[in-house]
Amino acid sequence: MMTLPETSRPPNILLVEDNPADVQLTRQAFRRGALAPLLYAVENGEQALAFLRHEGDFANVPRPDLILLDLNMPLMDGREVLSEIK
Repeated sequence: MMTLPETSRPPNILLVEDNPADVQLTRQAFRRGALAPLLYAVENGEQALAFLRHEGDFANVPRPDLILLDLNMPLMDGREVLSEIK
């Protein structure tokens, strides 16, 4: 079991996933883990980019330490998001 130093904060994770069941499964998996990250979920690539750019409703969100990105989504797929992030 991994333990974090007392001064460490939980990691911020951005989950980009259009399937609500997969979002729920991911939340459950992290709840059972040792890290207890702050998990933010968005439904598509456009929302992911808005999150990363701190636009609109995402103006006050933290920068994610890790992004879990579904590659097959409507509107803007994961490959397009990766291209924009690069």
